[in-house]
Amino acid sequence: MERAQQGAINQQKATRRGLVLGAVMLAMFMAAIEGTIVSTAMPSIVAELGGFSLFSWVFSSFLLMQAISVPIYGKLSDLFGRKPVFTAGVIIFLIGSLLCGMAKSMTALIVFRLLQGLGAGAVQPIATTIVGDIYTMEERAKIQGYLSSVWGISSVIGPTLGGVFVQYINWSWVFWINLPIGIAAIAGIHLFLHEGVEKKSHKIDYLGSALLLISISSLMVVLIQGGVTWAWTSTQVLLLLLLFVVGLLLFLWQERRAVEPLMPIGIWKNRLIAVSNLASLTTGAVMMGVSSFLPTFVQGVMERPPTIAGFTLGMMSVGWPLASTVGGRLMIRLGSRSVALAGGVALLIGSAFFVTLQPQYGPVWAAVGSFFVGVGMGLATTTFIVSIQSSVDWQTRGVATASNMFMRILGSTVGASLLAGILNIRMHSYLQAQGKNLDVPLDLDVTNSLLDPAKREALPAEVLTLLQDGLTVSLHSVYWGVMILTLLSFLLILFLPKNERQEA
Repeated sequence: MERAQQGAINQQKATRRGLVLGAVMLAMFMAAIEGTIVSTAMPSIVAELGGFSLFSWVFSSFLLMQAISVPIYGKLSDLFGRKPVFTAGVIIFLIGSLLCGMAKSMTALIVFRLLQGLGAGAVQPIATTIVGDIYTMEERAKIQGYLSSVWGISSVIGPTLGGVFVQYINWSWVFWINLPIGIAAIAGIHLFLHEGVEKKSHKIDYLGSALLLISISSLMVVLIQGGVTWAWTSTQVLLLLLLFVVGLLLFLWQERRAVEPLMPIGIWKNRLIAVSNLASLTTGAVMMGVSSFLPTFVQGVMERPPTIAGFTLGMMSVGWPLASTVGGRLMIRLGSRSVALAGGVALLIGSAFFVTLQPQYGPVWAAVGSFFVGVGMGLATTTFIVSIQSSVDWQTRGVATASNMFMRILGSTVGASLLAGILNIRMHSYLQAQGKNLDVPLDLDVTNSLLDPAKREALPAEVLTLLQDGLTVSLHSVYWGVMILTLLSFLLILFLPKNERQEA
């Protein structure tokens, strides 16, 4: 530890720390804003490119590649240095962003999002590591406040900016906005960061990463396409489920034998870590249930513009950092378990707003629900991270923290697919039944017209009402899924050990 601090001090002599910190904050802003700016734009993207049934793949593909690549980038940076790995990751992210903005079909957009997610996996972990390299332990507490402010600012700006781009310019700019930011970040790191830390050798768990990718991808395809494109008992679904199970078992086997596993099995013996990680998995899915589908309801059913959709989603981003800040202080007085339970209650209140949401209630109702979900996420995620870090020694802290972040991203990935599957199945069955009544064949992609204001106005009143009713019913099914996941999260929190108050 002393040697690491001495390396940081030596590095300060050649590194212009303020400029490097600025570059790091730019990169983190670029990655952070991506999470909300795309959600607001998705209804407009679907309206232009079509492919409503593939809606969730735009989120799932990005998150899956990000989750799997994060630990690999961390180890590569120890092996080859921060600068080249960070630069390579940002370049991959920017290439993916450029191509996403140029996509002419939903399939192409999904492929380009995979590339973008592969690059995104480098940004946050390497940026945080660079800060750890160039600042001493005493200085990092202050710097961490700056980094946290980046996430707070981006989470508020993202939804609104996405709405403005879509409404007044073009949806491509929700991706292209990354280009100038990323180029500036690369320039700052390249010009002003001079590495002097000792590079470490690592055994990278490529096999574990590949097995997890195959397993989770198979499950995602089943969740999204099962019951719509393929029958649940079809050969395709059964083979994919078999691939998921075999891949998962092989992944667990690999993690037990790997020198440096992607997901160390040993840390799961700690009850607090196991419960916190499982709760992070379910709360990650809850978050995606709100952020992925709320703009679709506001624009498609309420017929409000993208800027209003951005406002409703942005309220979650307001509640999250506020609750995170307050939660850290409350943990000192009340203990971690009490704060986590308060977060669970806030999530339940937010979910209740969504399962009762009706078009006539307006965007304010949706915004209030979004705010409560943000408060719940802020209290819960802060509690999980701080509790985990306090329960292990210094040598295990990095791995334990990474495991929690990994589970939350994985929950978001699988949650997006699961809830999209519910949406697809519900909407598909509704359209089939109504199509028979009207003697007109209807499929999922007819919903694309509902998300385009010009096409929506051209729809016959009867068809418009039918589609809006179908989307309302289908999204209510999604929000009941969110409620069940929230209840599961609350039950998991109850299993957290009786808490001690955190030390100030």
